[in-house]
Amino acid sequence: MHRRRILGIAAAAACAPLARPALAQGAAFPERPVRLVVAFPPGGPTDVVARILAERVARDLGQPVVVENRGGANGNIAAEAVAKAPPDGYTVLYNTSSIAISRALYRSLPYDVLRDLSPVALTAASPLALVVHPSLPPRDPPGFIAWAKASGGRVSYSSGGVGNISHLLSFLVLRHIGAEATHVPYRGTAAALTDAAAGNVQFTSDTVVTALPLIQEGRVRAIAVSSAARTPLLPDVPSMAEAGMMPPGFEVGAWQGILAPARTPPAAVSRLNAAVRAALADPEVRARLAAQGAQPTGGAPEDYARHLREEVERWGRVVAESGATAE
Repeated sequence: MHRRRILGIAAAAACAPLARPALAQGAAFPERPVRLVVAFPPGGPTDVVARILAERVARDLGQPVVVENRGGANGNIAAEAVAKAPPDGYTVLYNTSSIAISRALYRSLPYDVLRDLSPVALTAASPLALVVHPSLPPRDPPGFIAWAKASGGRVSYSSGGVGNISHLLSFLVLRHIGAEATHVPYRGTAAALTDAAAGNVQFTSDTVVTALPLIQEGRVRAIAVSSAARTPLLPDVPSMAEAGMMPPGFEVGAWQGILAPARTPPAAVSRLNAAVRAALADPEVRARLAAQGAQPTGGAPEDYARHLREEVERWGRVVAESGATAE
């Protein structure tokens, strides 16, 4: 008995040096730079918001937050890379709502957003604006509804691609008001918006901040926004729900968030979440986001997990009803 006790004490003593560094390492997170993988190219609205947050989050963490752009395949290239990264909190994904849509849009993905990625925090949401070419009759939602119905499907609308949120929003509006139009997909919303401004298609939808310069220049006319209430950037433009273009309570936004690889230590997720929430509460950050048309969100990782599940279910139904597929 005495010998076994001595051996047990010796074994515990031998393990103690290994246990202490592990605990210390967890408590010290982060000890080196964090890599924030942005699922879209540099210079776009998602990238701009990600960099605003990265700058402020780095101050809170005491370590650099290095932004790495890995665009392509509707954000799936970046999502796969992060899903397969070491689950240590040092590589995280800056994603958009496209990640929820992709699960239904692509028949085969090399990752599962609900299984292979761990929610850290929702960051921001940007409402969309439905816009028409200024030469067309519609000046407000009732005018748009009457015009679209009278057109008998002889009009067209552009989007950033099949299954893009700009496609699905227009699809939902047309279905709700009982009108038809031909969908013209582009490789990205920039080209879709440009062609709408040129009159090559009759209408489109894009984030408010992206469409705002063209609206202000009179190159397109804003009809309605997809937020639950009016946006301060376009105070005279009604929401779709307010204007009867969608059911009461309807809201769609190009939301953004941060995901980590599954099995990332809860302590690391919690630390990252706290830094993001601190950034979103910073008045300077909020002002910079507002200038980008982005509304701060935030919340706990559990809040983002619930939102993500709801959005996957929601867009899965819409994609199925629209018949959209990326393959």
